[in-house]
Amino acid sequence: MKISFQTSTCCFEAELQKHLLAQSIFKRLPLDSTTVIWGDEIYFKTKLDVPVVGQSTTDLRVGDIVFWPEGKCICIFFGPTPMSDSEKPVPASPVIIIGKTVHSPEELRKIKAEEPIHLMAVKEKEPRHINPNDFPKDRKLTQNEIDLLVQQLLEQEKNKE
Repeated sequence: MKISFQTSTCCFEAELQKHLLAQSIFKRLPLDSTTVIWGDEIYFKTKLDVPVVGQSTTDLRVGDIVFWPEGKCICIFFGPTPMSDSEKPVPASPVIIIGKTVHSPEELRKIKAEEPIHLMAVKEKEPRHINPNDFPKDRKLTQNEIDLLVQQLLEQEKNKE
């Protein structure tokens, strides 16, 4: 299950786990909220009334996407937080890991506090041909679009031989 986070400064995807809490959140998408920044953590409140099941933890890795039951928030960890004593992210209280992103921390740091954020499901599509000129110049391509463009370029090079 893939999801997309979209703000005015950044767009990135994450892969959700297949456990009950992640599935419950996925079924309730799309969501709109406003970002809060806490060190290298972005979180936003939701009004989700979901079954809070799963192992709570404070042992996180960069890229972890979590649900914070105490605040009914979705959180994205991409570096140390004010609770950290190393480069490892530490939440304010136990959270439940629901997914992972591999998006670069540098890009995530561009997201500012109180920025609108939109979370939606990503529908898996059959590969198709992409023309980069079809997109507005200021729009960032998703990782899937970049991967497809690279595949197209490799195929073109292969056909030249």
